[in-house]
Amino acid sequence: MTIENPITSNNLPESVLSAFQGRRVLVTGADGFIGSHLAESLLQLRAKVGLFVRGSARLGCGSWNFRCLEAAPNSFESIIAADIASADALSLIRGFDPEIIFHLAAIAYVNYSLDRPREVFLTNAVGTQNILEAARLSKTIERVIIMSSSEVYGPCQSPAIAEDHPLNPTSPYAASKLAADRLAWSYRQTYGLPVIILRPFNTYGPRHTYDVIPKFIKLALRNQPLPIYGDGLQERDFTYVSDTVKGLLLAASNPKAVGAVINLGSSRSVTIRSVAERIVGLAESQSPIVYVEPRMAEVSRLCANTGFARDLLGFRATVSLEDGLAATIAWEKARKTP
Repeated sequence: MTIENPITSNNLPESVLSAFQGRRVLVTGADGFIGSHLAESLLQLRAKVGLFVRGSARLGCGSWNFRCLEAAPNSFESIIAADIASADALSLIRGFDPEIIFHLAAIAYVNYSLDRPREVFLTNAVGTQNILEAARLSKTIERVIIMSSSEVYGPCQSPAIAEDHPLNPTSPYAASKLAADRLAWSYRQTYGLPVIILRPFNTYGPRHTYDVIPKFIKLALRNQPLPIYGDGLQERDFTYVSDTVKGLLLAASNPKAVGAVINLGSSRSVTIRSVAERIVGLAESQSPIVYVEPRMAEVSRLCANTGFARDLLGFRATVSLEDGLAATIAWEKARKTP
């Protein structure tokens, strides 16, 4: 079983492979799951990459993802370690003088927002405004890619969610991402900022250390119970990380994407119960599946309509759930958890 690399994949046209060479590209949230994969991909594309990471990452408290990037520190033009929501962030970003910004920095865990809604809002909404302001004041900026979330849609009102679906967030996390999403839209409308808003559905893969799939994998490898909120019939559209990174690169390199809102997903939804059962089988685990009280603000179904991404960008998710889960399980088995 081989998972495609988004850089070498035949699905990426030559125009994308050459679009980032020599360009100054800033990745916020580079110490996060998707951000670390994106930063590595941009290095392969010979971009001049700057990283914006949490201050704790440079104090020995960094995530596994940041430690992976630190293996080749000389490859990066700059590493900015700060709070994305702080007043200092704006000047630090402008100091790097990026041509392209991928803004992925966020507190991206729904459960965390239930107990710390203010912290999540400050990071996700105010942090995004800092990015937008830095870009607005820049004389070199060409693209600002804002990573929104499928959670902004709330309860699904159609078999698959298109970009014009009503926006009804049900958790503090989802509301903070909607605030960031609409801030970016307003900067496009008011200032003509070259913004692209991407709404990824549930991304998973190696280096993902929270959320349902990595949680289930860790438990399954220890033969411990896998807890499911409610009846487990809630559905999600799970997209492997290489496909999400491919969508980011396609969007950022396409001039027609400026000003657009674009879903990234697999266009297939599966139940949480089915995911748990597949993980138990693939991990050859003895873990029982148990059911616990439903989670607050749970959305019953999320499935992406990616027709717009296909037509505009040529985007299509190609990694199957079975292959993606197997690759993620293999990574978890092989890594040495600090």
